[in-house]
Amino acid sequence: MPREKSDRKSDRKSGGGGRSDRREDKKYFRKTRRKVCGFCVDKVIMIDYKDVGKIRKFVNEKGKILSRRITGNCAKHQRMITSAVKRARVIALLPCS
Repeated sequence: MPREKSDRKSDRKSGGGGRSDRREDKKYFRKTRRKVCGFCVDKVIMIDYKDVGKIRKFVNEKGKILSRRITGNCAKHQRMITSAVKRARVIALLPCS
């Protein structure tokens, strides 16, 4: 006798898979430290586009601006870096992406 679709659903495990079980296991669980904004620590008020040495740390080798997730900057300073990089690109202090 063939089984119906409604019977198959009841046979499945609740939760949907083994992947969630692995995340909860202490062996795989690692707490990462949150990155701290270096500009907030130094109490920087303004990021200047002419300071190419400081800005170059936040641009990859292709000329793209690195994200907050990678650099660890706060939103306020990331916006300042973005505008400073764009201004530096206009006057050819930094390469364009």
